[in-house]
Amino acid sequence: MSVTLVRPTPERVAERARQILSTIEADPEYDRLRTACAKYDEDWTSFMGYALVDGFDIAHDTEPLFPEAVRAMAIKSAVYEMTEGDEEAAEVPVAIPVDEMIHALAAQFTVLSRIQDRTGIKFVHATDREAIGAWDHGDYTHQVYRAAWGPMNERYWFGKDETAKRRAAVMAKYEPVGILDGGRRFTPGFATAS
Repeated sequence: MSVTLVRPTPERVAERARQILSTIEADPEYDRLRTACAKYDEDWTSFMGYALVDGFDIAHDTEPLFPEAVRAMAIKSAVYEMTEGDEEAAEVPVAIPVDEMIHALAAQFTVLSRIQDRTGIKFVHATDREAIGAWDHGDYTHQVYRAAWGPMNERYWFGKDETAKRRAAVMAKYEPVGILDGGRRFTPGFATAS
């Protein structure tokens, strides 16, 4: 069965899109949004998130990793509520692979928005507030997690020292193929058209 999409005329959409963009640009947090996106360079997770998990396979790792991310988000949300909206306090350190899955969750913006609307729970994730690679055994996040759910899945939750070792190993493998600085620079060697 084929479905025919009916959309407003491009001119009407363009007019409203300009209004929306103006509203967003006038928002007091627009500059923060812009600078937060620019700061994303410290966690190019497509090259440094899942790659840190030994033998990562999306077909097998997504199911056990998803609950880890949701639990981390629940911790962040709880801290956010209990600190009357303190984003910095709520942006607790998490293991990099878990953070990668949180980014996948955050990419589901529409669904998360509806869930927030229905539940009143505010999800918290702010790249400019993250301490990338700072999670460690025994820290605040670990204590809260353990108190709430018991032991962490050590396949995804490994500490600072192990994270540093794995990052170095991954970058050493990437550099010979032109992926530099953990994915922040590329030298693929494509021929360019003149």
